[in-house]
Formats: sequence, C-alpha cells, structure tokens
Amino acid sequence: MGTARQRAAARYASLTRSRSEDDPTLLAARRDLHAAELEDAINRALASAPPLGAEQRARLAAMLSAGKAVAA
Repeated sequence: MGTARQRAAARYASLTRSRSEDDPTLLAARRDLHAAELEDAINRALASAPPLGAEQRARLAAMLSAGKAVAA
C-alpha cells in the first residue's frame, strides 16, 4: 500500500487539484505530509547513527515537543 509518506503525498497532491491554498483540509494534508517526511528523515538518521546519549535524546525530544528549531 506504500509508506505513510507516499500516502500523505498522494493525498496532498489530490487535494491540490480541487482545493484553494487556504482550505483547512489542504492545510492539514500539507502538515501531515511534512510530518511524514520528518518521520522518514528521523528514521534514516537513527538507523545510520550510533546510539544517542540521554542528553542528546532529551535535546531532540525538546525540539519535537516545541514544534520548531531550538538554539543549539
């Protein structure tokens, strides 16, 4: 059936054909696509990196909880 990112991309592409840029459903689909892309990127990074320390995990968790980049 495809990955979550592929499904989110297909849904977003489909909605762009019939919805205005400020349509709440389209905006939610765009948000879902970005989240799926972020999840894929995190999984790829974690798969190729050595295990993280507790402080590193806490910093990354804080970034995700804030929903935005935080100063290093």
